[in-house]
Amino acid sequence: MTSASLRKPSPGFGLGLRPVHYPDFLRAPQAVDWLEIISENYMVPGGKPLAMLDAIRERYPMTMHGVSLSIGSTDGLDPGYLAELKKLVHRVEPLWVSDHLCWTGVHGRNAHDLLPLPYSEEALRLVVRHVRQMQDLLGRRILLENVSSYLEYRSSEMSEWEFLREVAEQADCLLLLDVNNIYVSSINHGFDALEFLKHVPAERVQQIHLAGHSDHGDYIVDTHDHPVAEPVWDLYRQACGLFGEAAAMIERDDDIPELGELVAELDRARGISAEVLAQLEHAA
Repeated sequence: MTSASLRKPSPGFGLGLRPVHYPDFLRAPQAVDWLEIISENYMVPGGKPLAMLDAIRERYPMTMHGVSLSIGSTDGLDPGYLAELKKLVHRVEPLWVSDHLCWTGVHGRNAHDLLPLPYSEEALRLVVRHVRQMQDLLGRRILLENVSSYLEYRSSEMSEWEFLREVAEQADCLLLLDVNNIYVSSINHGFDALEFLKHVPAERVQQIHLAGHSDHGDYIVDTHDHPVAEPVWDLYRQACGLFGEAAAMIERDDDIPELGELVAELDRARGISAEVLAQLEHAA
């Protein structure tokens, strides 16, 4: 494929599907173009989650976003997990499938956290091999998301953005760029968030995440329990200028407000994107 054909057309602006909002999406059409589900929440044998999933899937396109693939684990990918994920892909027929560029446990034990990798050649080879394995299994490109981080490894041999770019290009996968995570890590580690954005391969950015965080003064934590912060909106504006019409969504996982409040944030993302794209078109 040529670089121009790597990304799928953007489906617009979406939200993460959360159980508290099931009734809203079933009651009436909402100003939401698509929904992102957490894959593991629906990798179950039956019951209400799958019933709700099927009903809402009839009304909205969906993407699948995982939190337990552990693409960077030295244990290798879990065959049981992969089999269940493939079943869910067949059921949902998502626009795309994503997970995180991280590891989540060791020796079969899940730490229930998205742990950063050392940015080394050894880790790069491991991740690329696992991404190719995943893509061969699913018969499609997957998206990898940059995670927020609170520590750095002495063994790292390159920057996070260099590592992310090398993974994407060597494994021929796409990217889910989390703008909030970039901002969080830039504060925690003292790098330039815009420098990160400028080194990401634009033709591989399929989706953007926007979320809130908790500010503790000299460090911040990606908590998904606040509205999107102003510096993150500013960084999103820069991202729109660099990556063009990429799908974007609001993530909220705790202290979840009424749907209308999230739709209002989503409308702000729409407005920023439309404004930047209009400026780019006028400049051309």
